[in-house]
Amino acid sequence: MKTLILAGGSGTRLFPLSREHYPKQFIPLVDDESLFQKTVKRSLLFSSPQEIAIVTNTDHRFLVRDQLAAIGCDCRVLVEPVGKNTLPAIYYGVREVTREDGSDTVAVLPSDHLISANGSFQEAFLRAERLAKDYLVVFGVRPTSPHTGYGYIRPGKSLGEGSLVDAFVEKPDPETAGRYIADGYLWNSGMFCFDADLFLAECETCAPEVVRAFEHPVEEAYDATPALSIDYGIMEKTQRAAVVPLDADWNDLGNFDALYAVLPKSGDANAVRGEHIGIDSSRNLIVADRLVATVGIHDLAIVETKDAILVATRDEAQRVGEIAKALREKGDSRALFHTRVHRPWGSYTNLEEGQSYKIKRVTVPPKRRLSLQMHHHRSEHWVVVTGCAEVTIGDATYLLRNGESTFVPAGTVHRLANPGLLPLELIEVQIGEYTGEDDIVRFEDDFERA
Repeated sequence: MKTLILAGGSGTRLFPLSREHYPKQFIPLVDDESLFQKTVKRSLLFSSPQEIAIVTNTDHRFLVRDQLAAIGCDCRVLVEPVGKNTLPAIYYGVREVTREDGSDTVAVLPSDHLISANGSFQEAFLRAERLAKDYLVVFGVRPTSPHTGYGYIRPGKSLGEGSLVDAFVEKPDPETAGRYIADGYLWNSGMFCFDADLFLAECETCAPEVVRAFEHPVEEAYDATPALSIDYGIMEKTQRAAVVPLDADWNDLGNFDALYAVLPKSGDANAVRGEHIGIDSSRNLIVADRLVATVGIHDLAIVETKDAILVATRDEAQRVGEIAKALREKGDSRALFHTRVHRPWGSYTNLEEGQSYKIKRVTVPPKRRLSLQMHHHRSEHWVVVTGCAEVTIGDATYLLRNGESTFVPAGTVHRLANPGLLPLELIEVQIGEYTGEDDIVRFEDDFERA
């Protein structure tokens, strides 16, 4: 079975933990592995690494590559030039993974869900695979509560391995959700399984505008295709929709209340990732890099990162997307990035910034290097903390070791590389009239950035 993993996302629903350039699927929310890495490992239950393809965007492709390398899984990565919702992503992915092999069964998985990959999970995929020649199969999770944040599926006629889909219904109010559960409805998991030829044929019937768009090269196709979800574009229109029940712990971690639900609790029902001392404090979610002390508070979400703190009642914490939107509208980079920013060559962390200076900690993994570049408006001082740096400044190239430093004048072509076997870490002090990230002219780049 081939597997497509969708790894886009806007990073707004768990702000400030997630950002547009670092959405929730890449964050180790519940343990040391990200949701994306957990999804890849689940896929290995029914696909080999060579049968798994990741569909992501330009901003996340190097993050995907690094997280795959961290778990030793060499999967194919397909890059969308722009996000157009799930149907174009799946259509593009299905065409690519079956281009050489022809028709095949394809599983489609979101990368930002937390799922228990138990025996029932594996059995559900075997049942779906048996239905996939004749039906587009969606997995329906058996509800554990009258949840108002999920779409629901009403099963119809039995097919043995599953059921025909009688109807897809939108997120209900609490009373309606309770009635749905009593009537045997299932949560719509957003996971699918189908025969590639059947899926492509149903796209011809239900979403011909997407098919026409992909008659052109990928860049042109994404300009032309409408933004459509697979639910609206195909599943709600096709006569070949089936549902297979899934009995597994499943959570889309769509808000902080959902994160609270899956984390272990202390005796006073606080869910804590980090260090917390609480006096008369209960049922709180606390995620922080430093000590959080609370007195007399209950049912709150307290989420701290290096550059932002969220304090909200847990039942209102789903509104954090409004904060991210407000930051984007005023051009605030905190909607996009954390203080630690991932780049294809490694990462940097903003330590301090003033009107005419910026201080960063720069980390370069072994055998990687930055572009050959120049800045018009700033000079840079580099001090090596750990590892060995190969420095090119103008016509000179030399090595710097622990405690050694160098100076890069404004307007000088330069490059930083790590030729060693250990990570390189250095402190960079930028000084100049402008220290923005767009003050860069690249002459050579291993990652083909403009």
